[in-house]
Amino acid sequence: MELVQQYSGVFHILIVILALLTILCLIRAVKGPTIADRLVAVNMMGTIVMVIIAILALLMREDYLVDICLIYAMISFLAVVVLTKVYTGVYIEYRELQEKRRRRKKDTGEDQAL
Repeated sequence: MELVQQYSGVFHILIVILALLTILCLIRAVKGPTIADRLVAVNMMGTIVMVIIAILALLMREDYLVDICLIYAMISFLAVVVLTKVYTGVYIEYRELQEKRRRRKKDTGEDQAL
């Protein structure tokens, strides 16, 4: 008996557990209080999906699924890099806007004092 056949039930249970964890990550990605939480949730979802694809490759004995898993890993990595870049840009713009507002308040406050 092959090892994959012996652990077939365990692999099926793992896929169900990982699917539930993916749903929880999706909820965190939508509901997350900060953008950083959302970014981490998206990254976790990508990792969990890669593990699910790898388990399916074992169960189905399909080698092409491993290739798909590797391609998905590269796409997931690029997505996280792009989202981080966008988040950083938005954060910098937000800080600059807050600084301009503080300067305006400070300037108008000094003018009223005179």
